[in-house]
Order: sequence, then C-alpha cells, then structure tokens
Amino acid sequence: RAGAHGAAMEPECRVLSIQSHVVRGYVGNKAATFPLQVLGFEVDTVNSVQFSNHTGYAHWKGQVLNSDELHELYEGLKLNKVNRYDYVLTGYTRDTSFLAMVVDIVQELKQQNSNLVYVCDPVMGDKWNGEGSMYVPKDLLPVYRDKVVPVADIITPNQFEAELLTGRKIYTEKDALEVMDMLHAMGPETVVITSSDLQAPLGNDYLIALGSHRKTKADGTKITQRIRVESPKVDAVFVGTGDLFAAMLLAWTHKHPNNLKVACEKTVSAMQHVLQRTIKSAKVQAGEGNKPNSAQLELRMVQSKKDIENPEIIVKATVL
Repeated sequence: RAGAHGAAMEPECRVLSIQSHVVRGYVGNKAATFPLQVLGFEVDTVNSVQFSNHTGYAHWKGQVLNSDELHELYEGLKLNKVNRYDYVLTGYTRDTSFLAMVVDIVQELKQQNSNLVYVCDPVMGDKWNGEGSMYVPKDLLPVYRDKVVPVADIITPNQFEAELLTGRKIYTEKDALEVMDMLHAMGPETVVITSSDLQAPLGNDYLIALGSHRKTKADGTKITQRIRVESPKVDAVFVGTGDLFAAMLLAWTHKHPNNLKVACEKTVSAMQHVLQRTIKSAKVQAGEGNKPNSAQLELRMVQSKKDIENPEIIVKATVL
C-alpha cells in the first residue's frame, strides 16, 4: 500500500514557535503546538514567558524570558547545527529588545534556508465599541512596522493593527483592500485581517475577515488573490483564539500554498468548531444564567482534535 509509505515519506516540516507558555489553559504556545502537531508538523517551542495561566484571570504568577536568554537558547541550537527551520511563528510580545532579537534570529534562519516562511501575528491592540487601544507598549509599533513586518511572509493583524502598521484608517472594504496592498508593499506576500468592524453582507451576526495573497510569477508580474470570510459571531470573550488562528493558517497555507481561499475556509471552520464546543461546555459548567469565567472559557483544544485535523467546512470564503 503506497498510502502508508507515502505519508511517512512526506518531508518533515519544522516550526520554531516563539510564544508564551501557560501551565494551565490555552494561549500562545499552548494554543499553537497541539494543532500544529496534530496536522503533522514538528514544533520546537521557545517559551517567551512561563505563567501559571493567562493574564485575564484574577491572579497570575510566573517568569519572563529576556532577549539574552532567547539568544542563548538559539545559540544552543546553532552549536548543534539544528537551526534549520521551515517556519517561524510568533505572537504576543511586550518587549522591544526581545522582538528585535526575534528579527535577528529570523534573518539568520532565512540565510540557513531561503525558503523559510515567517508567520507573524503583530499583536498590539484591538477595538472595543469602535475605539481602538494598544495593550502593548507604544514603542513596539515602530519595531513591528520597520523591522518585523519587512521580514514576515504571512501576517495576521486585526483591523486595528492593520491600521496602526499602515497609518491608514479602514472604513470600507475598499479601504481594507488598499491597506492590505500597503502591507504587501512592506514585505509579506500573505495578509489576513483576522477581524474587522466592517458590515458583513450576511448581517450583524457575522464577523468579516479579509485575506490577500500576492504572488510574483516567473515573468515578474504580480497576481493578487483576495477573499472575504464571514463567520458567525460567538457571544463570549475567548483568549488564545488569535494564537490558534495563526497556527492553523500556517498549517493550511502550507498544505494549500496557492489557494488562500481553501486555507482560510479550513482555518476559520476549525475555529468555529473549537469555539462552539468551548462556549457550549463553558455554559454547562457555569450553570443556567451564570456568566462563564476565565477558567471555564479555556479553549476545548484536546476535545476538538478531530475538527482540527479535518475540519468540516462550515464557513465559505468569497473571492473578491
């Protein structure tokens, strides 16, 4: 049977994921590692922090890794000549020197492997009731804009982050497409605006995400594929969803390299499955009429293994 042999022969694909670690729950590396492993990737994790739980709880305790310590870990890999990666994945960071060190490492890894793909979620802030605010120090913006995004290949900002990076506000879908073009011009060939406050054609119960993939053909001409994804809003505040999204987008763009539509459909559909399972379970735990707390709203990751591996497509994308 060629099937079993064929699967074993698929070249191993290795991801360096530099993100937070929590003892309890699912954010950062805890949200990214399991999905990537289930989808067949080797994942090497650097834990940028080690906390007891995410900071949305009443209490949290733990340690933070500094840029020197990050460099030291990377040096260890390099000394053993195992610093060859196919992907680098990064998310939430609070420290400019740590972020600058990440850029140095990505650049060096790209010298090792010119095909390396850097997937960056430029986590800086979000909008609440239409008002945007940053939840990382302001001095991270220029580092993301001038150093990180230019070496990134895939970026997953939300609308507010896309506006920060380009200095341009988004009011219409046309604005959003122009902002994505500006982001392409800064470096990344794939841009996904993961959430926006744009009016969804399907109505107010839906959230719009937009994607754009720019490819340069052999003759030097550029072609851009653009898509819109409308997914049902889920009535709860989850933590770790962006980390899960970026990890699954990495996996599905790898498996469908020239089809952003299918990659986004699988990513967003899997998200929906996980969130629906989580909210259902959280409501049961909280009990009738009670609002679920942080612990009850932790993503049901392990329970969603099958949905992550092989998501039933419940959200379709529109090619623009």
